[in-house]
Amino acid sequence: MSVWDDLDLLLDSPSSLTVTSSARGTIKDKANFKAEEDVAALRKAIEGLGTTEKTLTEVFTQRSNAQRQLIASAYEKATGRKLVADLEGDTHGDFEDLLVALVTPPAVYDCHEVIKAIKGAGTTESTLTEIFASRSSRQIKAMSEAYLAETGRSLIHDLQSEVSGEYGKALLILAEGKRDESTSVDAAKAKADAKALYEAGEKKWGTDEDKFIDILCHRSIPQLRQTLVEYKNISKKTLQESIESEMSGNLEKLLVAVVKCVKNVPTYLAERLFKSMKGLGTTESTLTRILVSRSEIDLLDIRAEYKKLFGCSLYSQLESEVSGSYGNTLKHLCGQD
Repeated sequence: MSVWDDLDLLLDSPSSLTVTSSARGTIKDKANFKAEEDVAALRKAIEGLGTTEKTLTEVFTQRSNAQRQLIASAYEKATGRKLVADLEGDTHGDFEDLLVALVTPPAVYDCHEVIKAIKGAGTTESTLTEIFASRSSRQIKAMSEAYLAETGRSLIHDLQSEVSGEYGKALLILAEGKRDESTSVDAAKAKADAKALYEAGEKKWGTDEDKFIDILCHRSIPQLRQTLVEYKNISKKTLQESIESEMSGNLEKLLVAVVKCVKNVPTYLAERLFKSMKGLGTTESTLTRILVSRSEIDLLDIRAEYKKLFGCSLYSQLESEVSGSYGNTLKHLCGQD
């Protein structure tokens, strides 16, 4: 039985999509923080002969993102140079990408990841799917604002020219950040939605994908959880299993990701981390994005889920997969059990 088939404790478990505290992150504000001291240490590390990468790792992984923003502005005030520009000039490869990610405000970082996914030849749907399925409406709105400020264009407008078909339709609804945020559950509506989904998929020849898209992309998280339970009562299959057997391609991947995130965002992201490290080669961009973007939200939960699912700690997996300053910085973000 897959971890995703078990709906027993679903209705009472917390959701990363509805909590606003950072209690489950690995990175906290540093006590007795002094931006000027950090700037002095960074300048020494960057301006001296050869860059002292260890200093960069220690400073950036032991401060919260808000504190890194204060460091960045103090750095610019002291040197007349932008911290990001100096990091880009002095480090390279995955380590550079990771440091730049750490000094970027979360909404702007999400926005940069979306820009990377849609620019150039071909669109990286897997990145778009991960981001739009795992972010709350509040995060998506903040990302849209950052996108507009950065590009002068609306995120929706640019996505429209990059994604198409039913996948595009679903992604654009998610990108509007209009998911219902209420916490109350309407049991009758959950039953009605479950029945509508059953009739749109399992029960008929051919699938009415629009019905799935409409319900899964608009209803609140607590409402959808109730719907998943009702669906299993009617269908004897989970909604995820139905989507997997009825649909294919990017739409299937997106709707499955949405259902997984409704159940448990940390479990979904633990799976993404595992997949980015298994097989030949490691997808560093995915490791960086998940560890940075969740370090102040639910990385402790991701670690716990990773261990439960794959039998080893995320930290030990990182030890065997990534090395050098990049690997050390990721391990600092992750922290040991």
